[in-house]
Amino acid sequence: MEIQWITAFLALGAVVGFMAGLLGIGGGGIMVPVLTSIFLLMGVPVESVVHLALGTSMTSIVITSFSSLRAHHKNGGVLWNIVKRMSLGIVIGTFLATFLAAHLNSSHLALFFALYMAFVAIQMLLNKKPKPSRKQVGNVGLFLVGTGIGIISALVSIGGGTLTVPFLLWQNINMRKAIGTSAAIGMPIALAGTLGYLINGWGGYTLGNYTAGFIYLPAVFLISIVSFFTAPYGARLAHSLPIPLLKKLFSLLLVILSLKMLFTVLQS
Repeated sequence: MEIQWITAFLALGAVVGFMAGLLGIGGGGIMVPVLTSIFLLMGVPVESVVHLALGTSMTSIVITSFSSLRAHHKNGGVLWNIVKRMSLGIVIGTFLATFLAAHLNSSHLALFFALYMAFVAIQMLLNKKPKPSRKQVGNVGLFLVGTGIGIISALVSIGGGTLTVPFLLWQNINMRKAIGTSAAIGMPIALAGTLGYLINGWGGYTLGNYTAGFIYLPAVFLISIVSFFTAPYGARLAHSLPIPLLKKLFSLLLVILSLKMLFTVLQS
C-alpha cells in the first residue's frame, strides 16, 4: 500500500477516535463517506465501493465498541438485562441486513446513508429528547426494536447509538445508563455486521491481497489502532469544550460528507 493511503487511514482513525471520545458518537458517519472517497481514488469500482466502505467501517467499530463498553461497564453504566434481551434481535437484524446491502447497488446505499445522516443531523441540531414512557416494553418489544436497530445500523455501518439512546430514554432509563447500555449494544452490532459483510463480500471484488469479503483489512488495522489511542483525548476535553456548539457543527459535517458521498457515487 502506498504511503498516501497509509497516511489517510491513520488520519481518519485519529479523527474518528477523537470525535467519538469528545461527543460520544460512533465513527460510521465519518468513516463511510471518507472511505468511499479514498477507495474510489484507489481504483475500487463504483459498484463495490460503498459495500467495501460499509464493511470496513463496521469492522473498525469492533475495537472502539469494546473499548467504550469496557469503560461504561467499569463505571456501572450498563444495564446488562436490557442488553441481553435486545441482543438476539440486534444480531439477527444486523446480520440479515448485510445480505440486503449486498444486493443493493452503491447509489441506493449512498442515498439511504445520506437520508439517515440527515435525520441524525436534525436530531442533533434540535437536541430533542423523547418523553419517558411509564410502561416499559416486554421481551417481544425489545426483540423487535433490537431487530429494527440492527437493520438500520448495518445499512449505514453505525453502532446504533442514535437510535438506541432515544429509545432507552423513552423507556424511563436515565441518560448515563442509556448511553452505557447503548455502548454495550454496539458490540453485537459490530460483530454481527462484520460477519455479515465478510460472508456477503466473499469471492467478490478484492483490493489487492488484503481484502476479506467487503472488508479492507489494512484500513481496519490502521483506523482501529489510532482511534483506540485518540478517543481518551477527546473524552478528556469533553468537559472543557462547548459540546452543544460542537454537536451542531458536527451535524453539519455529517450532512456535507454524506451529500458529497452521494454525489460522488452518482457521478462515477
